[in-house]
Amino acid sequence: MIGWQALIKHTALVLAVILASGCATSPPSNPDNLCDIFEEKDDWYEDAKKAEKRWKSPIPTMMAMMHQESRFVAKAKPPRTKILWVIPGPRKSSAYGYSQAKDETWEWYQHNSGNSWSSRDDFADAIDFIGWYNYQSGRLSKIKSNDTYHLYLAYHEGHGGFNRRTYRDKQWLKNVAKKVSSRAATYQAQLNRCREDLESGGWFW
Repeated sequence: MIGWQALIKHTALVLAVILASGCATSPPSNPDNLCDIFEEKDDWYEDAKKAEKRWKSPIPTMMAMMHQESRFVAKAKPPRTKILWVIPGPRKSSAYGYSQAKDETWEWYQHNSGNSWSSRDDFADAIDFIGWYNYQSGRLSKIKSNDTYHLYLAYHEGHGGFNRRTYRDKQWLKNVAKKVSSRAATYQAQLNRCREDLESGGWFW
């Protein structure tokens, strides 16, 4: 009887750990409202605030870019290509995680940010990466920290591509950048309404 009780307790503990892990990595239920995101993911605001302070990149800009890249899915990957329209082929790129950073770009970040043990499926690391990249966009492409439209174009095209204006004939990309910029403005308005609660901790009680 004691053995069965121990087994039941052990099983319950394992299930609790699995469920807690799932909640930690699942995307927020309302990604269109920044206040709801930070209410549901109670570590994310502090992580985003640290990135904002470190890299001078506004939280709404970073979060809007992450929304566009992964919809806040921790292990997001690009879809596979199709061979003969049916057989799954290789993925279009090595992009992975919340920020959809490619292997080589993430390695650049690791080597130059002081965050060498970072992981692309960790929110704190991913938001720090986006802030760091936006900082590089200011340094290498002279983009202002609150210019979400051009920051996203540089994020997508790379700094070399942005400086060569490779986005100029990509109307679809410019439309996406406008959408990201609009979302950042919406996120900013939302954050203005709840930031005091987030700072005081009252939001979570």
